[in-house]
Amino acid sequence: MSRIGRWVRVSGVVVAAGFLFAGVAPAQDKAAPAKTAHKYIGADKCKACHMSEAKGNQYGSWMKSAHAKAYETLAGEKALAYAKEKAMAKPPQETAECLACHVTGHGKAADLFEATFKKEQGVSCESCHGPGSDYKDMKIMKDRAAAVAAGLVVPDEKTCTGCHNDKSPTFKGFVYKDMLAKVAHPNPAKAAK
Repeated sequence: MSRIGRWVRVSGVVVAAGFLFAGVAPAQDKAAPAKTAHKYIGADKCKACHMSEAKGNQYGSWMKSAHAKAYETLAGEKALAYAKEKAMAKPPQETAECLACHVTGHGKAADLFEATFKKEQGVSCESCHGPGSDYKDMKIMKDRAAAVAAGLVVPDEKTCTGCHNDKSPTFKGFVYKDMLAKVAHPNPAKAAK
């Protein structure tokens, strides 16, 4: 007798065995709830709490950095010349290889980006600190352990070298300690504690 022609009882319900083998699980099996993925919210959401001079104006520091202009640079002369030289099918601002390091979260599923996220912000806060949807609240951010548990990434050298490496066409070396000093944006209020 074929599987489909066979009938079995599962959790009090008679079903065709072929369907059981196709992935229908018995009703009493309870799967663990799926963990919700943290979502990208965009630098403007970070700005609200990270713009105060008394707290170090991290947003202002980022705005002055090359990271904030990373997407924009893909429309510049050097990027366009590189694309032409490599016979790229699309302009750099539309090429996955370029966007991977020039846009926060590029390549992640579309449902991981809230409407407030803007790719034009380039390499923003969440490139280094992780998607902020679950740690953005002040009560969470006041407790570092809670923020980390909610998705805050404490960046390290590996975070940076994910993009700053010899696979980049403009790579000229990377000394973590030196580069970290260039992008440092400490909160003086926390340093005083």
